[in-house]
Amino acid sequence: MDIVNFTPVPALIGGALIGLASILLLLLTGRIAGISGILGGLLPPTRGDTTWRLAFIAGLMLGGLGFVYLGDPSAISIEADTPLLVAAGLLVGFGTRLGSGCTSGHGICGIGRTSPRGLVATCIFVGIGMVTVFVTRHIIGS
Repeated sequence: MDIVNFTPVPALIGGALIGLASILLLLLTGRIAGISGILGGLLPPTRGDTTWRLAFIAGLMLGGLGFVYLGDPSAISIEADTPLLVAAGLLVGFGTRLGSGCTSGHGICGIGRTSPRGLVATCIFVGIGMVTVFVTRHIIGS
C-alpha cells in the first residue's frame, strides 16, 4: 500500500478540533457528540432540544460542502455502485442501532470519558472493519 497524501499536521489539527468540540459539547450542555444520537434525537423532535441538534448536523454538512468548494474533491473517488452503497448505509444504520451508538459516540466520546463500553465497542468496530477490508480485498475482490 502506498500512502500518497500523508498529511500528519492537518490530521493532528483536525483530530484536536474534533476532540475539543466533543469536550465543549459535553461540558457546556452535558451531551455526547455521537452523530447517531444527535440525529436520532431529531426523530421525533423534542421541544427545546432541536436547535442545537440541527446546528450540529448543519455544521457537518457545511464542512463537507466547504471541502467540495475549497478543497480538492477530485481526491475522493468511490468505486462502488449505488445498490452496494445503499446496502452499506443500511447495514451501518442497523449496526449503529444494535451497538447503541456509532464510532463517533463510542470512539471519540466514550474513550474520552474512559467508558469501558465505549472502549469495547470501538475495539469491535475496528476489528470488524479490518475483517471486512480483508474479506472484500483478498477473498471476494481481486
